[in-house]
Amino acid sequence: MKKLDRFILTAFIGPFIAILVIVIFILMMQFLWVYIDELVGKGLGLGVVLEFMLLGGCTILPLALPLATLLSSMMVLGQMGDHNELMAIKSSGVSLARVMLPLMIASLVISIGAFYVGNNLVPIAWNEIYTLRDDIGRTKNEIKIPAGTFYDGIDGYVLRTETQDENGMMHGVMVYDHTSNKGNTSLSLADSAMMKMSKNKDYLTFTLFNGSNYQETNTRRYRDTTLELQRIRFDRQELIIPLKNYSFQKSDSSRFGDQVKAMRMGQLKSQKDSLERLATTARESRYTSISQYGTFSMKDQLDTAKIQERAKYKNYFEDPKYLKWDKVAAKKRAYEKAADNAERMQGSLLSYGSEVYEYYFYLRRTNIELLKKFAQALACLLLFFIGAPLGAFVRKGALGVSAIISVLFFVLYWVVDITGIKLARDGAVGAPLGTFISALVLGPIGAYLTSRAIKDATLFSNDSLLNHWRKLKSQVARLFRPKRIVFMGTPEFAVASLDALIKARYKVVGVVTVADKPSGRGLEVHESAVKKYAVEHGLPVLQPVKLKDPEFLSALAEWKADLFVVVAFRMLPEEVWGMPKLGTFNLHAALLPQYRGAAPINWAVINGERISGVTTFMIDKDIDTGGIILRHEVRIDPEDTAGDLHNRLMEVGAKLVVETTEGIFQHTVETRVQRSFIQGSEVLKPAPKLTKENTRIDWSRRTEAIRNFVRGLNPYPSAWTTLVCDGKATDVKIFAVAAKSLNDSGLPGTVVLADGKALCVKTGDGWLEVKELQLAGKKRMAADAFLRGFRDIENCKFV
Repeated sequence: MKKLDRFILTAFIGPFIAILVIVIFILMMQFLWVYIDELVGKGLGLGVVLEFMLLGGCTILPLALPLATLLSSMMVLGQMGDHNELMAIKSSGVSLARVMLPLMIASLVISIGAFYVGNNLVPIAWNEIYTLRDDIGRTKNEIKIPAGTFYDGIDGYVLRTETQDENGMMHGVMVYDHTSNKGNTSLSLADSAMMKMSKNKDYLTFTLFNGSNYQETNTRRYRDTTLELQRIRFDRQELIIPLKNYSFQKSDSSRFGDQVKAMRMGQLKSQKDSLERLATTARESRYTSISQYGTFSMKDQLDTAKIQERAKYKNYFEDPKYLKWDKVAAKKRAYEKAADNAERMQGSLLSYGSEVYEYYFYLRRTNIELLKKFAQALACLLLFFIGAPLGAFVRKGALGVSAIISVLFFVLYWVVDITGIKLARDGAVGAPLGTFISALVLGPIGAYLTSRAIKDATLFSNDSLLNHWRKLKSQVARLFRPKRIVFMGTPEFAVASLDALIKARYKVVGVVTVADKPSGRGLEVHESAVKKYAVEHGLPVLQPVKLKDPEFLSALAEWKADLFVVVAFRMLPEEVWGMPKLGTFNLHAALLPQYRGAAPINWAVINGERISGVTTFMIDKDIDTGGIILRHEVRIDPEDTAGDLHNRLMEVGAKLVVETTEGIFQHTVETRVQRSFIQGSEVLKPAPKLTKENTRIDWSRRTEAIRNFVRGLNPYPSAWTTLVCDGKATDVKIFAVAAKSLNDSGLPGTVVLADGKALCVKTGDGWLEVKELQLAGKKRMAADAFLRGFRDIENCKFV
């Protein structure tokens, strides 16, 4: 064992034992208070009371161990944090998880001990308690004769005294002797009397002074109605009254081992099997009885063999004569008979319910006691994972705020556990759920607290709570007065953002996209991807040709939007972007201020960037220069094409649009000027529109630059070059290339066949193998397919 482990365990054991003793004492007092009415007034000796309390302490050990584990683990880590020991340990490279490891092992040992106590010690204690309570219950209360009332606490006698002085002398005494069972025929009156009980409490000596005895014979016979009255005066008389069960007698052996709380796990399993067998036997017997009951006048309908004998009908219900009667009287008799049979069947089922109720009642109690042995042991471990993180968070080892919070968690465990067990005992929930519901509640809490403590994260962040509050307030406000959004976009890249807004339940009141226009060889009219999505989801669409058209501006204003969201659309005039009260923001597919322009995705790949991303910013008069709201980085892999990056940015951008929209509605986002993101002498790179001129391959450039150029234009609009063969020039689109190591020499654009099958082109500093290409007017194809239909390629060159 390492010194650190020994130090932590030493600091843990002392508080654990001390807290365990205190907790047991407190819970023992509560246990004593529950049974105080059974103990008071019995004249029990101190030894009997102490024995009862000790046995009660044994039964509450499974409850005291989790609380002691909770408080002691909290105090240990709290004291270490308060004395800066925890900080010193962490600074030496030891994590909090490693610090908690010896405590976790100790808690596991405590859990095993709790299971052993619950399975071995507690059943014995309950057996002894039941026996002791039975013995105490048979012991009668001590004799205390109150003044001014008739006291009948002594068998066969009724006593009354007017007053009683401080020395125990009673005055104005009346004693009725009912031992002869003849009524009030024997009465003793005395001026005063003294009462003394024998040492063994088997008889009572009642000494009377200055009084008289009155006794009636009451022996009337037929024709003899005379009564005799005998009166005897005395100066002193002793009345011996025999007593029974006034002295506590402890039984020699325990006799309540058949109670579920007094059973060990093996006994509970055996009783569970017996009860299940009895319940199953009763159910099968009752089912057999009911299935053969005379009330089933057509019980053959349940017999498949007899159904098959009826070739005409599959079952009785398809018989046209079924439930048909010739006369009303016959129908009445049938219904009366059916009602009578139903009542008899109901009585039979109620009888069955009463019969098996006791089986299932004791079966539920047996299952609960069986599972409680495991649940109480598990509680020690779960509460450790609450107490230890709390100590690390609060950093106070005294019994202060952290102890109060820990006790509140224990109270939560206790209340949930009691509630679950009561529900399980009543049959409202199953025994496993009722027994382990406290673990289901505390488990996630312990996991969350431990995770936060190990990561050195704050338990609660004011900013986080404020953001949650603002989000909740925004959602509630959205129910009563939802914010209105107009979305502007055109290509597939914008559809993902529009779909994300719809799925986030924002109110998109309309969509603005480009006008339909003819394209392709047949000049067919094509709709934008955004319009197709809007039509499918029933969203109003505006398709202006000119954004300053008064008719369009009027229609746009009628939507009364609070916010405009723009993704991959045209440059907006101030008449449009200044219309909503919350402004207009745009999603740009780059990390502004870099790559301002129309094709940021392509140029990021063309320039060989390793990091790109998306940015949301407020639109102003210039292109992509507004205040930045949020940015999100995305990594570019070495083999990524513009299409690959486009798809990833489309997904990330959709999430950023929703996040920005929510931030604007909650007023939790602020804009930053773009120049604040420029690092030192960083040079801003533009992203101009792609044209026929700037997408042509310059074979005199470096190999890597050309490879990036091809990747950045794949799949659209694609890099292109001209293939010249025998004086004929053909435009060729290049989609994929790879660096190739060759010893051949030549001018840039020279074409060779490497290994007789690889189409390679000379660059400014090396060779590139063309993987995919497309001749003008042809389909896109792999290079080997191209070579199969093109001869003498080595006599050609790319220019």
